[in-house]
Amino acid sequence: MNSYVVALTGGIAAGKSAVTGRFAALGVPIYDADVAAREVVAPGSEGLAAVAAAFGAEALDAAGQLDRAAMRRRVFADPSARKTLEAIVHPRVRQWLHDRVLAATAPYCLLAIPLLAENLDHYRWIDRVLLVDAPVELQLARLMARDGIDEALARRMLAQQASREQRLMLAHDVIDNSGDEALLDAQVAALHRRYLDLAANR
Repeated sequence: MNSYVVALTGGIAAGKSAVTGRFAALGVPIYDADVAAREVVAPGSEGLAAVAAAFGAEALDAAGQLDRAAMRRRVFADPSARKTLEAIVHPRVRQWLHDRVLAATAPYCLLAIPLLAENLDHYRWIDRVLLVDAPVELQLARLMARDGIDEALARRMLAQQASREQRLMLAHDVIDNSGDEALLDAQVAALHRRYLDLAANR
């Protein structure tokens, strides 16, 4: 791999997008697992065909695309369905990200992987982990405001992810996103310089 690979992660509503946007503004290539997850089940893809084979025609909407709302309800209610869907989507997402890293020519690139802690064994080829961190109560408040949901559902969504403590244990670097967004600029600028140094000296 040419580029030094930094995987950025963080809990739901921790503020990952605000951070990746700042790195992108510095010219750093960003490869997003959420974008990959949409692309690998795009109409006509083998990923979408595999989902339809596993879940039947009701997994698709009238236009032949993945019915995300229906699938979300289904996997939320049935853990075995969730495992089946993840077994189809996750390996394809990892391959999509890996292909882009192999083609990258920048000194370093950033992979945005929300569920990195849950899947770290599959990402042994990354060089460093950057965590966007915020206190759980702040995550809850942001999530409720962002998605217009009640606290009970927000807590259930948080409970499905790795804990804050688990993510802190695997991080090499941590961005504190508990304050004003303006405070992110200096943190990102310092890390950008560090990653350029690491890429140059490896």
